[in-house]
Amino acid sequence: MTFSLKRLTLATAAAALLGAALSGCAPLLIGGAAGTALVVSDRRTPGILIEDQTIEVRARNIIREQVGTRVRVDITSYNRQVLLTGEVPNAQDKEIVERQVSRVDNVRAVVNELSVANTPSLWDRSSDTLITGRVKAALIDVKVQVNAVNVTTERGVVYLMGRVTQAEANRATEAARSISGVQRVVRIFEILSEEELRKLQPSLPVKL
Repeated sequence: MTFSLKRLTLATAAAALLGAALSGCAPLLIGGAAGTALVVSDRRTPGILIEDQTIEVRARNIIREQVGTRVRVDITSYNRQVLLTGEVPNAQDKEIVERQVSRVDNVRAVVNELSVANTPSLWDRSSDTLITGRVKAALIDVKVQVNAVNVTTERGVVYLMGRVTQAEANRATEAARSISGVQRVVRIFEILSEEELRKLQPSLPVKL
C-alpha cells in the first residue's frame, strides 16, 4: 500500500508530540491551537494523562532497581492499564517484571507481552518504528483519531490501545492488518458506546 508522505509525517509528528508531553519532555498543555487540539482530542482526562505518565516513570524505576539492565522492557500506560513489551532472558524475570509493575500505585491491569528472547537488532527495531508510523497513517485514512489510539510495535506485532467505539476498533484493526510487515495485531481496547463517546467529546462530531 502507498501512503501519502504528508499523512505519514502528520501521524508521526502527532505521536512524537504526545509522547514528549507524556514523558515529561514538554508541558502537558502545549501552547497554540494545534497543540491544544492534540491534548483535547485524547479521550483520557488530564488527571488520567498525568497518572499514566507517573505510572510509566515509576514502573521504569522499579524495573531498573529489581532487574537492572539485563532486560529490555517498554512500558505503555493507557488509562492506567499497562502494556509490557520487549525482551527478558528468562521466564522468572518476566514474572518479576509483571509483579513489580502491578504493585505501582494506580495500576489497574497489566498486559504482559514480554518475550523470553534476545534483544532485537537495530534493523528489527527500525522496522518496528516504520510499521508504527505506517499504522498511524493508516488510522488517518480510515478516519480514526490518531491521538485516540496508542500504537506499539514489537517484532512485527502491533498492539493497539485506546478508548474507542466498536466501529473504530474494527477499522483500526483492519487498517493495521493491511500494513506490510505486520505479523499480528493485538487489541487492548476499551470499547465505548457512541453515547459515551459523545459525552467525552461534546463539542466534536462523532463520525463512524
